[in-house]
Order: sequence, then C-alpha cells, then structure tokens
Amino acid sequence: MISKNLYEHPAQPRAHKKPTVLNTFKRDHQLWIMIFPAIVVIFIFNYIPMYGIQLAFRDYDFSKGLTGGAWRGLFYFRQFFDSYMFADLMKNTVAISLATVILSFPAPIILALLINQVRWKRAKKTLQTTVYLPHFISIVVMVGLLNVLLSPNSGVIGHILSSVGLGDVNLLGSTGTFVPVYVLSEIWQHCGWNSIIYLAALSTVDPQLYDSSKIDGASRWQTIKHVDIPALIPTIIILFVLSMGNVLSTGFEKVFLMQNALNLPVSEVIATYVYKIGIISNQFSYSAAIGLFNTVINFVFLYAMNMIARKSSDISLW
Repeated sequence: MISKNLYEHPAQPRAHKKPTVLNTFKRDHQLWIMIFPAIVVIFIFNYIPMYGIQLAFRDYDFSKGLTGGAWRGLFYFRQFFDSYMFADLMKNTVAISLATVILSFPAPIILALLINQVRWKRAKKTLQTTVYLPHFISIVVMVGLLNVLLSPNSGVIGHILSSVGLGDVNLLGSTGTFVPVYVLSEIWQHCGWNSIIYLAALSTVDPQLYDSSKIDGASRWQTIKHVDIPALIPTIIILFVLSMGNVLSTGFEKVFLMQNALNLPVSEVIATYVYKIGIISNQFSYSAAIGLFNTVINFVFLYAMNMIARKSSDISLW
C-alpha cells in the first residue's frame, strides 16, 4: 500500500516571528540592566527639561513660572529673524562649524591610519599616550595657553612671528586669524582622543588581509587604500552623521573664553549670544526661542544626512 503521507501536502516552513519588546527584554536582560542607569540619567537631564521648551512661546513671568506667562506664539522667533544680529550670528556660527568639520573630522582618521602603521609596540603605545593627553586639558587652561603662547608681546609664537618680519601680530585679536586659531587648537586638543574609535575599528581587520597584501607586493599606501580605509568606512559614515547633529553647535565655553573686543565681529556665535541675551540681559523667552531654533536646525541636518547615508551606503543611525 502507498502510504497516506505521500498524498499530503509538504509541511510549510514556519514563518519567523518578529521579536517583541518583551522577548527582547527577556533575551538581553543583562544588557538592559547594564544600560538602565544611563537611560535614567538621559531621561532626567535631557527629556524632563524639554518641559521648558514652551518658554520660547510664552512671556516668562517670575511670579507665574514657566506656564503662567502670556502665550506669544512665534513672536520671539520672528524677533530673532528680524534682528540685525541674525545674519552675522548665522554667518559666524556656520563658518566656525564648517571649518571645524572640514578640517577636524578627517584629522583623527589620518592619525589613526598613521599610528596603525607603527609596528614597534612600545613606540606605538608612547605615541598614543602622547596624542591622547591634550584631550584632558580643561578648556580654561587651553585658552590660557593660547593667550600666553600667542601674545604679541610676551608669547613664544608672537616673538617668532616678529623675528621673521611679520611684526606684532595679535592672532587672538584679529578677525582674520580667530577661526584658524580656534580650529587648529581644536584639532590639536581632540585629534588624538577622537582617533581611538578608528584605531578600535582597525584592530578588527583580519591579519590575513595584511599578510595577503604583503604576498601580493602591495606597498604601505596600497595596504592603507585597499585594506584599512574600507574597514573604516562604516565608522566614518556613522560619526559623520552624528557630527551633522552639531553643525550649529560650536561649543559655548571655548568661543566665549577666546572672545575679546577685537575679534567679536567673527567670534559672536549663537551659543554666546544666547548666554548674553538670556543670562545677562534676563530675556529668557527670547533666548529660549533662539536656542530652540538652533536645536531644530541641528536635528534637520542630522535627519537629512542620515537619510542620505542610508540611501547611498545602507549605513545609518536608524
């Protein structure tokens, strides 16, 4: 007799169910427990303060609190757009941010590629420690060093410039040199620290690829071009997308400390203007509107760059 099972339809493969949130918690509960304190900190210091965003749309009244003032809608945003400072603030902020991204973003990549070529372990460790140290210098001390070194009267660099016939050049007081000094000092301070993540990515490259390149007679430059750089591409894309989220956030502390009456036309950025308007002039609603505008522009740049990265390379944050 022919088995009855021959006439039955073959069993259909079971469809894989998408993992639910509960299943994810059960499967990775150790990881969730480990990250829970960070989630709490972010929620307390980043999400709860969003309650104050409404201050940008109200008249702030000390006696009535955040929600007691009269509703003004987009009044403070229009006030900022119509202000004579709007064009200068945007120009200065974009100039410093773009210069920082264009020059400081590739610097740690190049440094990581160079350090990765050092084969003597002791020299490599010494070099890494040396380039990491400036990151731990506080911004106040860093600006103090710049003032001492770049002083046209007593600074070492000032004396060098005078000795080569350039005269007494005040690099911190000139509108033409403020941005280069800011960007170059930023690179010097953070380039080594930012190279850590690229060195970590390079450490995951299969050593057999280097052996194969040697057998094929590849030079060091060819090895970097065809082995190291392709390994860094995903990390470069992710970090570049993240950097676009701070395209209008130049950093308040360093710019504010480097400001003086001579370089103010190019050093007044949105962050320092918000401080002067909000804290010094007590225009809290106006400064909140400017800060919210800055945040929205940063988010738009982040979202747009993430979409471009996802469509062009299939690598994105979400």
